[in-house]
Amino acid sequence: MTNKVFMGSFEEYARKLIRDYQIPGVSIGLNQGGKSVYYQGLGYRDIDNSLPVTGDTVFGIASITKSFTGVAIMKLQEAGKLSVHDEVVDHLPEFKTTDPERTAQMTIHHFLTNSSGLPPLPSLIYANKRSMDKDPSKDDYPGLTISENVSQGPIDTYEELMNFIGKLDFELLGSPGQHFSYSNDAFALLGAIIERASGQSYESFVKDNILVPAGMRNTTFDLNDLNEHDDITMLYASKEMDGKTNVYSAPVWWDAPAMRPAGYLKSTVHDMLKYTEIYRNKGVVNGVRIISEKSVKQMIYPYIEAEPGKYYGYGLMITPDYYGNTLIEHGGNLKAIASFMCIIPEKGVTGVVLTNLAGVPATSLLMGALNDFQSREVTASHKNLEEVDISLEQLQKYVGTYTSNEGMQVTIGVKDGKLTCFTQGSYHSIRCVGEDIFVVQLKDQEETIRFITDHNGKVDRIGYHFRQFPKSQE
Repeated sequence: MTNKVFMGSFEEYARKLIRDYQIPGVSIGLNQGGKSVYYQGLGYRDIDNSLPVTGDTVFGIASITKSFTGVAIMKLQEAGKLSVHDEVVDHLPEFKTTDPERTAQMTIHHFLTNSSGLPPLPSLIYANKRSMDKDPSKDDYPGLTISENVSQGPIDTYEELMNFIGKLDFELLGSPGQHFSYSNDAFALLGAIIERASGQSYESFVKDNILVPAGMRNTTFDLNDLNEHDDITMLYASKEMDGKTNVYSAPVWWDAPAMRPAGYLKSTVHDMLKYTEIYRNKGVVNGVRIISEKSVKQMIYPYIEAEPGKYYGYGLMITPDYYGNTLIEHGGNLKAIASFMCIIPEKGVTGVVLTNLAGVPATSLLMGALNDFQSREVTASHKNLEEVDISLEQLQKYVGTYTSNEGMQVTIGVKDGKLTCFTQGSYHSIRCVGEDIFVVQLKDQEETIRFITDHNGKVDRIGYHFRQFPKSQE
């Protein structure tokens, strides 16, 4: 349903973002108390055939999948098959890094909270390799530099993933529980733990214990399982040509069997709004208990700070003070996917947005809808970040290029007495909002940049896009 009375400002805002970023299709919905208060399909699931987006259009959800992995772990804990405080090597004895002592201290809790100490690793690229090799659009994925390593073949299984990590030469960020850094590898290996503890595949465990009981009939890891449901989005990519952005059809879905627990579920807005009920309704969806209220509380607890005012639970981001309430959320980005979901338990409000183009401001779309629904300016922010003056001499210590093994690169420079950030092919000015903390406005979304110093007070790595990665050159 669409309530034009309170959503007019949002739809004007949404259509502008869709035009500015040439997003082919957007599916967005808000529920309150488990009932629909707003739904809108904007644009097309298939431009060439003029097929509109609906609430049942299947899109990728990318990293929102991580919260499903969290729910699966909770189910196994409730069944007595594991504890979140188990050491990872008790379940995966072949898991190794260059630091055996710290590796032995990593627990399932550390993997769930992205606090194991694992830095970004190149595994995801090789896990996607079979798909990428078939996909002419792979070079147009925003912000990802793909280096061809001819000696490394595809990573298809959890065992191959562990073998790959065990041979990598990298330094852990610190002791388990000390640092937050988003890790696709940790969530992938939670899938291996789920398989070994349950005795069934990760995908079938999620289907049997979450998707089927929640009534999520159009949600799957494998589109072939959807039988006669043909309301599935075309995929799109974009590239710069002669100073203009060209959006084009790019139909190859990326899949990575060894990384499915980190981001490869496909779903619809209607199905995902059922899923958000787990967190709004204390574990119950349509009268069916998925996990216990105790497990929900464990998942949404703010364990470790991801950025100022925002924490990580189990596969979920938690903002304890969002206009005086709790905001539970997670987003995702992958080839032809920008997704976002949120829950405000105190208000009984849940929301989901799914799109069919990567690197577009899905978060701004859903938060704009939420603002309008809650009678705020559509672009309002709960953050109150005032700019802090900082000397040119102080700015110089941040200058350099920072490179992630996952394929992301950020170059920090100084121009006209201000720090600049070069990423995803363009420059952006960044402003200081605290000690070593800056923000950048990137594609109509605000990103936090945190500079991290070594024991000598020298900046040796950056916290960006929820990941910590090192300075590669001055």
